[in-house]
Amino acid sequence: MPYARATEPEIESALAALSGWERVDDRIRKTFRFASFAEAFGFMSSVAIVAEKLDHHPEWRNVWATVEVELTTHDCGGLSRGDFLLATRMDALAGQRVSPA
Repeated sequence: MPYARATEPEIESALAALSGWERVDDRIRKTFRFASFAEAFGFMSSVAIVAEKLDHHPEWRNVWATVEVELTTHDCGGLSRGDFLLATRMDALAGQRVSPA
């Protein structure tokens, strides 16, 4: 499903609705931290299923219990609705995996 490039007001509004995401040029990024490698990997597996359904895939890196994510839409050369949809879903999935301190 192709996503059109978001306008600057759309980007600002969508980013304001997210927690912990930062904009860097034509992408948004966030680092997720979990209690273990298994939780981080489980998160990535859950996100992979969502990403396939949205036909929108993250750029990410996993080191032990940390997952670093960057989202952008290469097809439109910047940020799109797809990036913010996936970011919202990722936040929800990460929230389901948060271990009590």
